[in-house]
Amino acid sequence: MTTTTTEPVGVLVRRWRERRRRSQLDVSLAAELSTRHLSCIETGRARPSRDMVRRLCDELDVPLRERNTLYLAAGYAPVHRERAYADLGVARAAVEAVLAGHEPNPALAVNVRWELLAANRAMGLFLGDVAPDVTGPPLNVLRATLHPDGLSGRIRNLAQWRAHVLRRVRRQLDRTSAAGLAELLTELESYPSPEPDEPRDTGSPHDDLVVPLRLSSDQGDLALLYTTTVFGSPRDVTLDEIAVETFFPADAHTAAVLRAMT
Repeated sequence: MTTTTTEPVGVLVRRWRERRRRSQLDVSLAAELSTRHLSCIETGRARPSRDMVRRLCDELDVPLRERNTLYLAAGYAPVHRERAYADLGVARAAVEAVLAGHEPNPALAVNVRWELLAANRAMGLFLGDVAPDVTGPPLNVLRATLHPDGLSGRIRNLAQWRAHVLRRVRRQLDRTSAAGLAELLTELESYPSPEPDEPRDTGSPHDDLVVPLRLSSDQGDLALLYTTTVFGSPRDVTLDEIAVETFFPADAHTAAVLRAMT
């Protein structure tokens, strides 16, 4: 367990409350304590009990890694373990079952900093031609996607996709305050801005549903949409930070190419 803190618990509680854009009255009512008590916690005049830390973290949707920081700041031992991905047992098996079962479509699992944890064979076909100096280790999926020596040269709607990715990372940083995300966002923003995408026929059935990832390939242009899956009730820090990204063909041509490739 590497969680450390030098800030008072009240400062951390107030920071998370403000990050969630909630008032003391709102949080105190939802967490079943008085507004005065919450104010005393935030100003350091009262120390929250272990149960109070849990209630406030639940109400403010604090990620498990940061919950451990709050427990330590309040003088308690961390509650949530942090195992390596290889040691997640049935949860790891569930991730890898999703990846394998999703073939012939690409799928991968990443941590909160977008570092690759696992991928299926179909995903390997897309990442295989990324320059070695871009792929790490660890391989950061967003760096490999947007770096000038990565997949960006094959992304037909790079301006649109880059804007979507940057918005997503900004929202993730605001929600989680995860270490390393701010640096990753700064790096991604530093890459050369692409030229505006060429106008396209918007008559395709998926264009008004999602922002597709359009990739050029030897078999013609491919169009992919994606979904994100997370564990619904994690108690382990690593598990709390895992996201499984599953890509689907957005048209019949892409579906046929993916079947043939794998």
